[in-house]
Amino acid sequence: MPQSGDKESGRGFFGSICHADLTSGIINREDLGDEVYEMYLGGVGLGAKVLWDRMKPGADPLGPENVLGFLPGLLTDTGSFFTGRFVVVAKSPASGGWGDSNCGGYFSPFLKRCGVDGLFFHGAAAAPVYLYIDDTSAVLKDASDLWGKDTVETETELKKRHGKSAQVACIGAAGERLSFMAGISNDGGRIAARGGLGAVMGSKKLKAVVAAGRKRVAVADQAKMKEISDLFRKKIRDWKFAPRMFNDRIMALFGWLSAKKLFTRQISIVWRLLLRGYGTPSLVSMSAENGDSPTKNWGGAVRPHFSAAHYRKIGMDAVKAYETKKYGCYSCPVRCGGHVTVTDGPHKIDEMHKPEYETICAFGTMVLNDDLHSIFKINDMVNRAGIDSISCGSTVAFAVECYTNGLLTTKDTGGLDLTWGNSQAVIKLTEMIIDRTGLGDTLADGVKVAAEKIGKGAEKYAVHCGGVEAPMHNPKFDPGWGFSYYLEPAPGRHTVACNQFFEMQHLPKHFSRARRSALKHAGTYKYAKEAQKTAVGTYYKMLVDCAGACLFGTQVGGPLPVCEWMNAATGWNLSHDEYLVIGERIQQLRYAFTIREGINPVRAFRPHPRLYGDPPLDFGPLKNVTLEIDAMAEAYCKANHWDPTTGRPGRERLRELRLAEVIEDLPNTDRA
Repeated sequence: MPQSGDKESGRGFFGSICHADLTSGIINREDLGDEVYEMYLGGVGLGAKVLWDRMKPGADPLGPENVLGFLPGLLTDTGSFFTGRFVVVAKSPASGGWGDSNCGGYFSPFLKRCGVDGLFFHGAAAAPVYLYIDDTSAVLKDASDLWGKDTVETETELKKRHGKSAQVACIGAAGERLSFMAGISNDGGRIAARGGLGAVMGSKKLKAVVAAGRKRVAVADQAKMKEISDLFRKKIRDWKFAPRMFNDRIMALFGWLSAKKLFTRQISIVWRLLLRGYGTPSLVSMSAENGDSPTKNWGGAVRPHFSAAHYRKIGMDAVKAYETKKYGCYSCPVRCGGHVTVTDGPHKIDEMHKPEYETICAFGTMVLNDDLHSIFKINDMVNRAGIDSISCGSTVAFAVECYTNGLLTTKDTGGLDLTWGNSQAVIKLTEMIIDRTGLGDTLADGVKVAAEKIGKGAEKYAVHCGGVEAPMHNPKFDPGWGFSYYLEPAPGRHTVACNQFFEMQHLPKHFSRARRSALKHAGTYKYAKEAQKTAVGTYYKMLVDCAGACLFGTQVGGPLPVCEWMNAATGWNLSHDEYLVIGERIQQLRYAFTIREGINPVRAFRPHPRLYGDPPLDFGPLKNVTLEIDAMAEAYCKANHWDPTTGRPGRERLRELRLAEVIEDLPNTDRA
């Protein structure tokens, strides 16, 4: 890979990206002008710009025309905290529109140390390959002997070949078999999971990327970077005993209080202590009690279907008992992860990442399974297969409900008794989905595709948003998720914006535009205030993803100084509001990508009725709650300058955001 064009002026970025054509085997480097970074920063913003410019609309997501990008953040490896994440971008096979997914671990800094701000794959290889890249070269290597290995085996083997410091992003069986639920794994089971981008990687016969760079990026003001980081770290310093203040019973009480509207705001310091002590499993009891956790494929509730006697068996205390050591991603001072070892029960596991809340809920509450050992087993299976646990668990729950309602029989299931709470059947069906055998082949592309194949009215039980299974957080509990599940460019996304995030991230206090837009009605239409708040939250999240930062880092105590760090790194002097405009520009470009594919999100991404309470439940914490989803969608479109009927972005707003060229590329018609 040619090295001309390296820029050492100290701006937090290298000014170059790498392109690998898998069809021809040619790898080259492209130098970018400063204006690209000033407009799109890095990470997801730079990825959106490259895909918009390089991809023609109508490309088959699993064809060679799709472009797959890996991008570290603008702040990755600069001395800032919580900024060790990378983003993967491509056209999503699950939704047919824009796709991105980000992940922590240690891959991101080692990719950036290769001297590039992004790595893009074009075409498709004739046989399995992997890319090795460092700060002096990039080369495609034969991966035939790796094809068929799981993600942990693949990473272990490639580290043997290229050294322990080399970091690996790879696919497992799900990506190789082109499952729409496939993700991309690094660091032994941290997965960029949503949207099926692992299937894009598999379609290109790209087994892995090995990043072994050693070139450190320079920043404009290293002393300022250190000063900002030191101040922030002091803000989040806790007594050592503090994380041990909580347990499942206390969290269940928090959940009960929030269900009764006696406690509604999530407190940053409490969330920080919970993450330090227990990680995301700390949400299990609280979310069960307040209705945030979907139950019985979104058709049930903690009472009568999954009471404390059940959820405590899979809660924070139960999981913590198996944790052998803490784990944290690169540049993370909180370290919410952990490794567990299972020596008892029917499924022995030497070491794996502990299951996150989403996995516990998807394979626990959603299928009424309180067998923690089965969840440990499934967690290891999905991590090694490189498959999204949210989508996979949701698909299993869909199959269970189809079976219990007679749409599937034991003939279809291969003899499995797919009843609620049958943990062994859940394990077996998950294995079949990974292997694409029997009923698993029908289910491997998610609930939307599976319902079409099964027929018989199966769509009634297929809970998804635009082809992507809904996350394990209930919009009826936090209506902010009602906006983002529906009209996010990557639908069904819980990590972008909601009401809780808006307050925890201190957006009204630190963005005057957020105060003007979100705390005052921007119009007289219904839900204007709520829609504006969520819209502002999405613009801010784009900044976070451009920086390579972690969502949790924005929520653990005081505002994460993303803008201050970016100014110190680049030498710019932009205000918070000027950065927020960049965030909106990136959000609009991601959205325009989906529109250019001929998709009208207002029609095509409408959530399954169970997500907004149609019909409402007549039991549980969210009894009789129904969201006015059509009025909410109209308000959100107006807040973002999108047409509420066609979904098209407003021409004038695109011009104001310096996206005039986007207007000419948008189609004049739309389809569902």
